Amino acid sequence: MGARILVVDDDESIRELLRLHLSSAGYEVQVAEDAIAAGYLVLKGPPDLIITDVSMPHMDGFEFVAALRADAALPRIPVIFLTSVEDGDARGRELGAAGYVTKPVRADRLLALVAQHVPGGGALPIG
Repeated sequence: MGARILVVDDDESIRELLRLHLSSAGYEVQVAEDAIAAGYLVLKGPPDLIITDVSMPHMDGFEFVAALRADAALPRIPVIFLTSVEDGDARGRELGAAGYVTKPVRADRLLALVAQHVPGGGALPIG
């Protein structure tokens, strides 16, 4: 299997769509419905990449990544923010975002961005 990717989104259909795209491309995929569940998974074993929604209940994607960055015991994990608008671009840059994917998600854009930051899945579909 390829790199391990953690997908964090409060929308189950988005989580499953991303899981399908990423696992079809050869990545190992974990999903979490919020930042709290995602934090637990990261502490159990840091993934190679995190894709997180910006707008979530309890703790938004930016707060989640800021908390990860504040923990010196964790490696610096590349993060791709998932958003319906790109208004958080400056805040994402401050947190060292690897990139943004807008909703609705285009599989080709998602997979191309992921491939820039983690070692491989299999052959990436061109769409």
